[in-house]
Amino acid sequence: MTASLSPSQESLEQRILGAARELGFVRAGIALPARAEQAAERLREWLAAGHHGEMQYMAGALDRAAPASLLERVQSVLVVALPYGGAPTALRRSETGPALTGRVARYALGEDYHRVLKAKLERLGQTIDSLVGRPVERRACVDSAPLLERDFAVRAGLGFAAKSTLTILPGVGSFVLLGELLLDLPLTPTSAHATSGCGTCTACLTACPTSAFVGPYVLDARRCISYLTIELKGSMPRELRPLIGTHVFGCDICQDVCPWNRTRHAADRDAELGVRAELAEPQLVELLFLTSTGYRRLVRGSALSRVSRARLSRNAAVALGNTRSPAAEAPLTRALLGHSSALVREHAAWALGALGVRLTEGRAALAQAAQADPDGDVRAEARRALEQPET
Repeated sequence: MTASLSPSQESLEQRILGAARELGFVRAGIALPARAEQAAERLREWLAAGHHGEMQYMAGALDRAAPASLLERVQSVLVVALPYGGAPTALRRSETGPALTGRVARYALGEDYHRVLKAKLERLGQTIDSLVGRPVERRACVDSAPLLERDFAVRAGLGFAAKSTLTILPGVGSFVLLGELLLDLPLTPTSAHATSGCGTCTACLTACPTSAFVGPYVLDARRCISYLTIELKGSMPRELRPLIGTHVFGCDICQDVCPWNRTRHAADRDAELGVRAELAEPQLVELLFLTSTGYRRLVRGSALSRVSRARLSRNAAVALGNTRSPAAEAPLTRALLGHSSALVREHAAWALGALGVRLTEGRAALAQAAQADPDGDVRAEARRALEQPET
């Protein structure tokens, strides 16, 4: 049973939440730091099923349920949400077919959200110090910290857990970035969101091209386009490559189809996140042949720094194959015969076979690679590509 608040305590909490809104957070709430036992059990089951794939950092982070493992004297968890929505980039077409441009998830189109969120959380923490009249011990957390933040967002009343495994904020949608301030400060929690708002809707589950959802509320990350383009370090599963489309970093499909994101009240993108033109419409050929200098320039201050140069080029090769554009043959041929990364050459070979057009230089390059490439995986992929029918 929650004790009644004195006016001064109530005023402090209202002022803290108001300060969060002034910083651009569309929702803010307070949760108690009690260990999230049910969420921890769901995480254990998810890990036991192997759904985390290569993300071993998740397997070693079962303390995510306990905020005290991050701040020993934590008394309250302040949860905030920053919007990153806005209209998706429209598919452009060249005169000969689909333009050779890729797709980047909306959260990564501008400044690195970790930096933006942490800076805002630091300013919010300084405001709390001023309101309390003393320095408050705290720790700012973004998604890289071992905390079950979606569970705390629901407990803090921001929204509900969706079948897509994301958090939906009614009136705002799911295009939000969550952040937390763990505070050594006693605050009364806001009311938790009582029920799910998904109802009988399964739009997110059926729209996923790779069938990554095992069922409602359960995602097999190993099939998720975001995992495949960001977390997976080696070769993409061959059967999933055609389903990735032109995504080169992340995916928004399960959010794009969600009715909660289609209302006129859905929040726009926070101005501090911005949008960079080279990420809104990334040029696939440029990504395929990224130099070290070009890579550093592209990912500087961006969430794209999470993937290596070779993996970005691998993703670009797959995306080029999925354009099925004759214009993709020449760059893929050049990559197959001359790229320094065997990972990229392997996926370039697959992409040539996936183009579905009558190859000229590409077929000769595949024959050469099948015989002479120093990497066995590249040779095998080239042989398989040669077996693909031409149209």
